[in-house]
This record gives sequence, structure tokens and C-alpha cells, in this order.
Amino acid sequence: MMPAAPVRSRAYTRAAQLPLLLKQRIVIIDGAMGTMIQRYKLGEADFRGQRFTDHARDLKGNNDLLQLTRPDVVREIHHQYLAAGADLIETNTFGATRIAQEDYGLGHIARELNLVGARLAREVADLHSTPDKPRFVAGALGPTPRTASISPDVNDAGARNTSFDDLRAAYYEQASALLEGGCDLFLVETIFDTLNAKAAIFALDELMEATGERLPVIISGTVTDASGRILSGQTVPAFWHSVRHARPLAVGLNCALGAAVMRPYIEELSKVAGDTFISCYPNAGLPNPMSETGFDETPDVTGSMLAEFAAAGFVNLVGGCCGTTPEHIAEIARRVAAYRPRGLNDRLFSGLVSDLSAA
Repeated sequence: MMPAAPVRSRAYTRAAQLPLLLKQRIVIIDGAMGTMIQRYKLGEADFRGQRFTDHARDLKGNNDLLQLTRPDVVREIHHQYLAAGADLIETNTFGATRIAQEDYGLGHIARELNLVGARLAREVADLHSTPDKPRFVAGALGPTPRTASISPDVNDAGARNTSFDDLRAAYYEQASALLEGGCDLFLVETIFDTLNAKAAIFALDELMEATGERLPVIISGTVTDASGRILSGQTVPAFWHSVRHARPLAVGLNCALGAAVMRPYIEELSKVAGDTFISCYPNAGLPNPMSETGFDETPDVTGSMLAEFAAAGFVNLVGGCCGTTPEHIAEIARRVAAYRPRGLNDRLFSGLVSDLSAA
């Protein structure tokens, strides 16, 4: 039996505001956290801080740890994305599950990482929020380095290094802390294994049942290459039908691909997922070690491509993943402002709103 999560006042949530905003205009998601952290050129000492000085393993690269050791950096990055025009910022918790943190020997602080990460994002979002432009915090639940569907051993197709129950417990712990820290919605993102995603969805259902607080959920898959499939083998329509039961506020694609290559898959998703909003936050093109961000697309290029998606009626939420910066987000926001969001019929829209309002 999972322990009950702390209950946050329903009056403090923005659950009912977001679908109304999505109906009115295209909503802007922030850009890459990792790309921005790289700009600060942090060393091992920054990741360790004073608290982890004597930790036995190397910690550089554990970006989620920075909310404890360099919260000023995380806070400043959130500020930059909101100043650039983002309506929605993600918590710096992409790899903050107990399972992922075990790679650094820090599984025992997973809950703290999520709680503090959500509080930092909430603090900054509230500073930027106005009655005319509310800002939202998405509790980010990223993939773990372990997968329930794919064998880690090429000689044993049946081998697994995690289980559904372990994933469910890890995601429950993460989501509980994100909720307590003040997130407005949950974002299950960069999904390469649908079974992992189902464990996260199951954990969110358990948490919302325990707390009585029904927050929106956005689900975002990752098409890994030009095959049009996620890593565990599903096509985009198959992926959608596998997670449709969760009744997400939005479903979409992020990471792995730049917008140009992602276009046919986001178009396909916008056609098959007729009863929910569509999100899209691609990488800034292809990796390019010679560029400042490590990717080859300038803000103008990424902004123009996402404006084409908006003009074609594919999207409701747009932003950026790897290689994108506040400059990319500002250009995306400027470009898509001229276009109406993808339509959702009134009956389906009313259903989404009533699901949230009834909780």
C-alpha cells in the first residue's frame, strides 16, 4: 500500500486555468535545462557543494542535484525562460527518480530533489505571474536509465534490470514530492518505453486518488529516428492508443529529433489524438559540437519551423528540448503568436475541463 501524499489546497492549483488558456492561444513551454546548465561551465565542486564534498562517486553531470548545491543557477535559468515568454516551466527533475539517482549513489535523496526542485520553480513562476499572464509549473517526470520493455543484455532477450512495480514506486515518490512542492501539472516526458510511461501514469493515478487532487497530465513521447517509432517499437498512433486511457490534457513529442524531421510524426499525432491537445518541443536540430549550444539550429530556424506547425493547425503547446535556449523560446513565442491553436471540439474540451474541476 502506497503512503498518502501531502495534500495541497485545491484553491492553490491552476488546474482549470490551463485548458482555458490552451483554447485561446498557443501556450509556450520552456527550453532545455541541460543546455543552459552547460553555459555556466560548472565543475565537480559546484555539483558537490559543501554537503556532498566527501561523496564517494563523481557527481558532475547530475543536473538534478543543483537544486541543492547551486539553486542560484536553477533559479536563474527559470527566470530567463519566463522572461523570454514561457507560460510553463518544467521543474529541474528530469532524472530525479530514486532509480536514476542510484547511478550516483544518491537514491536516498530523490524525494528531497523533487520537493526542492518544485519549490524553486514555483517561487520563480509566482514572481512572473500576473492576472493577465499566469505562469505554470510542470512537474517533470523523465525516463529512467532502466527500461521495463528492453533487455540490457544482447544475449538474453528476456533479461530486465527493473520491474513495473519498482518504476511505479519510484514515480510515486517523485510525483508526491513534486505535488507537495507546488507543481500545477505533471509532465511525463521523453518516453522511449511505453511500459515505463504506464508505470508513471499508474503512479499518478494512485497519487491523485490518495490526495483527492486531480492535476492535469501531459504525456510526451520520443521518436528516436526516421523509422517513426519510439525505442520500444511503437509507431506514433500505437503509442497514443497505449496511453489514451490516462485522459491526458495533452499528448505530444519531444527530444531526439529537430522540428524538420519531427514534422510528419507530429502531424500524424495531431490527426489521431483528436480528443486532447497536442504538444511539441523538438531539439534545436542536429547535434553540432562547433555551436555554442551543441546543436545546429539558430532561434530563427527553430522559431520558423514551429510557426509552420502552428499555421498548419498541428499544435497547442510548443517549446524546445535539447539545444534550445531562452533566445529560441522568445523567437518561438513571437512567431506562433500570429496563429490560432489547434482546435478541439466543444464536447471534448468540456470533458477535459470537467475532469479537472470535479477533483
